[in-house]
Amino acid sequence: MRRTIVGLAVFAAALCVSQAHAQWAVFDSTNYANAVKEYRQVEQLYTTANQTRDQVIQTYNLARQMAQMPQDLYQRYATDFARWKTVSASNTYSNTAAWISAANGDRVSADSGYRTAGIQLVQPLQSALAKLDERSQQFVKAQYATAELADGVSVNTLSTLGDIRARSIALNRKIEQLSTDSFSRDPNQQTEMAVLGKINTAALMQLRSQQDTNQILTAAALHQMLTAKEQFDQQKRALNQAIYFQQNFQDSMNRITGGMTQSMQSISYSGHKQQ
Repeated sequence: MRRTIVGLAVFAAALCVSQAHAQWAVFDSTNYANAVKEYRQVEQLYTTANQTRDQVIQTYNLARQMAQMPQDLYQRYATDFARWKTVSASNTYSNTAAWISAANGDRVSADSGYRTAGIQLVQPLQSALAKLDERSQQFVKAQYATAELADGVSVNTLSTLGDIRARSIALNRKIEQLSTDSFSRDPNQQTEMAVLGKINTAALMQLRSQQDTNQILTAAALHQMLTAKEQFDQQKRALNQAIYFQQNFQDSMNRITGGMTQSMQSISYSGHKQQ
């Protein structure tokens, strides 16, 4: 009986082993191909992830290196510049204070300061002007216009220069702050956006300084125009006098010779009468 039970157990075990061998012996090429494909995809993803990680690390190291400033950079490149000085002058006769105040930035004092420190233009009487001939009246009016234009341009120039000088102090402070931030060792001041912001600020400062320069050049050009106007007026006056002389030369000579003839006749008549 025992042998029978043992034989059945061995037969059952052999049957199971044979079934198991039969089950593992089956080869599915499709599943194997898919498994290999998935493995390669995973391997490629892993390789790509490693490359991306390396690139991120390199980018971070480069950004960190660019953000770090040399320890002596500020001392190496820091430079100073000329500063605006406050205008001053003596005030012996109490007629320069308003002009100085206008030159230092007080717009209200520009007109009064210029007129107080200068010679006032006196308007000629109409009765005296009417006694002159037309050409002389035209010359006097032109010269008067030149003097009035010179006063107006000078007052405007004084006000403009005073305004530029007044704003120069605040501009100097901003330039110093920009210089400090540019050479700062603070990493927050060396980020990409911070650097771009400082570059933009420097460009705006340059534009405003160029605008001030243009205003000064404009004022200088106006003064040159007034000088040229005065020279042109003198030239045109001389030319008008030459043209008038040529056009009226014969009449003038006739008046001169006629007067001389009349005088000689009068002298001759007086001599005969005395004899």
